[in-house]
Amino acid sequence: MKAYLEPGDVERLEEAATCQKDKLLIRLLFHLGCRISEALALRVGDVDFARGTVIILHLKRRISLSCPKCGVKLGKRHHFCPECGEEVSEATMWQQQHRRMRVLPI
Repeated sequence: MKAYLEPGDVERLEEAATCQKDKLLIRLLFHLGCRISEALALRVGDVDFARGTVIILHLKRRISLSCPKCGVKLGKRHHFCPECGEEVSEATMWQQQHRRMRVLPI
């Protein structure tokens, strides 16, 4: 059993879709190769029609946090370092705002 879709399979999925939103979502997922959460997070500003590109933010990411003072590894929910007791909310906020993105041709 194959684990991928052929272009003909995608066309049949688009024909079976009942609304334009579903048709567009099927086409985006197939042509851009992005995750469903990435496609649903797209905004009009992410599409550059003049250059023919789409910017996709990687929503699935790994965050590696450490205390800026002593370097001890921390979890996402740590507000204070268990080793030195230093508050680490600034380092956590920076890591959450830092996301990779990719630019794909339309």
